[in-house]
Amino acid sequence: MLAGRDDTDTGPLPALCAPRFVGRDRELATLEAALGQPAVVLVDGEAGIGKTRLVREFLAARTGRRRRVLAGACPDLRVPYTLGAVVDAVRDGVGSVSGLGLSGLGGALRPLFPEWTAELPEPPETLEDATAARHRLFRAFVEVLGRLDVAVLVLEDVHWADEATLEFLLFLVSRRPQPVSLVLTYRRDEVPPDSLLPRLSSRLPADAHLVRLPLKTLDVAETAAFVSSMLADEHVSNRFATFLHGRTEGIPLAVEESVRLMHDRADLIRQGGGWARRRLDRIEVPPTIRDGVLERVARLRSDTRTVLYAVSVLSGPADYATLTAVTGLSEEAFASRAADALECGLLRENGPGQWSFRHPLASHAVYEAIPAQERRAMHLRAGRALEGRPLPPVAELARHFRLAGDCESACRYTERAADLCVQSGDVATSALLLHSLVTTVPLPAGPLARLVTKIQFQALPGSDPYSEIIHALRSALDDQALTPEQEALVRFQTGRVLMVAGEIEAGRLEILTAVPHLAAHSPEAARARILLALPLGTARPASEHLRWLHEAPPVAPSIAPHDRLRQSVERAFALLMLGEEAGWEAARQIPDDAASPREAAVVAIGHTNVGEEAMRWGRYDEARARLARSLALAERYELPDYRDSIASSQAHLDWFTGAWAGLAERVARLVDDESGVRLKDRCEAALVAGLVQTVAGDRDAARERLRFARRDDQQRIEAAAALARLCLHDGDVDEALRLTEEPADIAVGRGIWPRATEVALVRVEALVAAGRLGDAAGLVAAFERTVGGKDAPAPRASVVSCRAVLAEARGRLDDAEALFAEAAAAWEALPRPYDALLALERRGRCLISAGRPGSGVPILCEMSRQLSELGARDDAERLARFLHEHGWDTRKTRGRGRPGYGDRLSPRELEVTRLLAGGLTNRQIAEVLVVSTQTVGSQVRSAMRKLRVTSRTALAIRLVESGLVGERPSSPMGDE
Repeated sequence: MLAGRDDTDTGPLPALCAPRFVGRDRELATLEAALGQPAVVLVDGEAGIGKTRLVREFLAARTGRRRRVLAGACPDLRVPYTLGAVVDAVRDGVGSVSGLGLSGLGGALRPLFPEWTAELPEPPETLEDATAARHRLFRAFVEVLGRLDVAVLVLEDVHWADEATLEFLLFLVSRRPQPVSLVLTYRRDEVPPDSLLPRLSSRLPADAHLVRLPLKTLDVAETAAFVSSMLADEHVSNRFATFLHGRTEGIPLAVEESVRLMHDRADLIRQGGGWARRRLDRIEVPPTIRDGVLERVARLRSDTRTVLYAVSVLSGPADYATLTAVTGLSEEAFASRAADALECGLLRENGPGQWSFRHPLASHAVYEAIPAQERRAMHLRAGRALEGRPLPPVAELARHFRLAGDCESACRYTERAADLCVQSGDVATSALLLHSLVTTVPLPAGPLARLVTKIQFQALPGSDPYSEIIHALRSALDDQALTPEQEALVRFQTGRVLMVAGEIEAGRLEILTAVPHLAAHSPEAARARILLALPLGTARPASEHLRWLHEAPPVAPSIAPHDRLRQSVERAFALLMLGEEAGWEAARQIPDDAASPREAAVVAIGHTNVGEEAMRWGRYDEARARLARSLALAERYELPDYRDSIASSQAHLDWFTGAWAGLAERVARLVDDESGVRLKDRCEAALVAGLVQTVAGDRDAARERLRFARRDDQQRIEAAAALARLCLHDGDVDEALRLTEEPADIAVGRGIWPRATEVALVRVEALVAAGRLGDAAGLVAAFERTVGGKDAPAPRASVVSCRAVLAEARGRLDDAEALFAEAAAAWEALPRPYDALLALERRGRCLISAGRPGSGVPILCEMSRQLSELGARDDAERLARFLHEHGWDTRKTRGRGRPGYGDRLSPRELEVTRLLAGGLTNRQIAEVLVVSTQTVGSQVRSAMRKLRVTSRTALAIRLVESGLVGERPSSPMGDE
């Protein structure tokens, strides 16, 4: 390491110096220059690279300037803390807000700064809209920052930031002028996939000043200077610097910890008045910072280690009195060891009497090294110490008592913390707190069942938030001595979570076991029967499911409003799944708005579920409206995890209605996000992806997606139908029959007809292809009888298509041609343009088979064109090949049928659009001209394309402007 003389000093080694700020002059200058104007500076680097040191040097350089700089740090997600970093930055940087002359907005800060209650204005009126309440809170923070003349807000470790904090930062940078500059440090590799953090750079206003400041490791020369500063500025040889750089990769924290460890080991020695080294080949430097920290801590005295343990348990700046209580040492013993703890180089003083670890990596390493029993005892002492504060920190208390194993206290404080989060609109943190408690503490049956009910699974990160909860519930069943009533409650919750997780039959079995012992008029008794009424998994006859629904007690006025709302929403869903029109009246009772984020979650799920069933019934306007309401609630009440469910359902609806532009890209994002999107939503997106790939001709990829989609019970019947259609295309009739047998039995044979629309038609086609016309006829009759006269446009259109296929198979071509035309009109009216075009193709083929090619061929030519325009290229090419193979020239046929008009409207198109401009719907125009509604729809779309407009209203206005009609038209409200 150093050249030295041979006379070795065997006396005690002097203490090491704190390392100087080395190798960051350019970054510090860049940071200073960037903040000459309002800016957003993103400091990116791995753990230990020196982000915190850079920030502290920057803050030190600004000492004495007129305008303030506030600094805070986002805690590790082990301790969820809504807006915590911003609150701490303001609290630590400002002693008091008295005299600031805050407006009434300042009263919104009272819940976050209870110690300033006497200095803040009166609390403003309560807002039921969570978004409005949060926006008001953000404005209050901006007012405080302005009155305090804050120039820069520094937040460290924003990869750990809660959603509310990131939303506040987005709020700051979107305001004009930008009120403060932001300096944010983060670790790129630890940013969660669903974090809002990337928006701070990708969605900044055009005039915003963004500076990215990535930190690199030290080179060999900088490593030498860094080590020299710890060794009284004496020279360090290039050989030793190279050795140390190779072991630590130039990460400053690793270099420092390695030097300190070698000093503790006496691998560094003093010779002849200068530093010398032992042989490098005998020095072993631990490969990780953790190993180095732990070896250094192990060399300390036992009581000194206890002080370090206490600081790591508190996981943040801790005062002298609290640390003394957590260690369990006497005041004299603590005082004698505190100095040693500070001198070891792992801790720093944040302020007078406030200690914390210099780096989270060191804190985590020490925490993990605490013996389990001692760790629990320290958490218990920490909880009891913090509990005595005038304003107890409930989130920290929940964590300490949970890790101490104090079930009663952990439940009490976790529920309080979770409820506070929900009141502020932070549903995600609430769910995380409850999930952590339930899955890490063996709770008694009563609290366990109650807390599981409160968890909003959609707000939890990851694709599987269920398995740990199920394990906790089953452990309670196996390990606790429960009364029949307690066991029933736990079994009900186990079954409910299993069903939500997709394990339908296992969940049903648990609920069936629980039902006899649930209190007769309890919310659980009603919910249990509603869940059994849902026709999922191995579906029973519809009558059996309805029996469970009728057995469910009515919504009792005595139960909590939230439980009443949830029960009514789930009842409406069950009725619609079972094809009961009474479900629509029940669905109309679901409110459009909510009074709280918790209520909004139930209402949003309710509208999404009703929207999905509206799709199955073929009520697409209703489906679109329901999904829009759900999305509005998710946006207003900050429920980001609900958006994936809405997005997958919206994509499904867009598939049906022919809105295919960009659809493949939208669903691919959902399917491929394994960590952030729930399996149910990924399966629905995979179904749509498979359908899109099918019409594009990519059948192998389509099969892969469709097989994945079958993993979800809600999508498996439609996915099986799509796979069977691919099999029929390939001539594999036996496989098509196998795929559709059970789904058709569920949907038609057992009366769950809303799920029959797709599978019944494919099943009939497969039976016809196998020559089993009798079975096909029986299925068609049963399907028609089950649907009956219900107002379900999609299943009714499917019934007509099934009848047409059967008539064609029996050789009744005239009947088949008429039925296919009727089916096309029914599909078009929904609208389902792809199904309408396929029905018209079958009509054209019937005409050709009946010896009327002059009528059939033009239809096929037109269908080929329209299928291509829609995006069904594979079908369009298939039709073109068919026409070519039979010697029909599509261009000549089209030319003989009618003249070409280029970009001009044809006489019939002009006639149709003039009627449209008069305010008539497609159906009314069809009645006037005695044509089908699909013909009118095709002519309207052609006119829109020729006149380069994208809406029916714009088309009508263009006609007036061009003089093709004489007066301004009524707003055309079409039926498409």
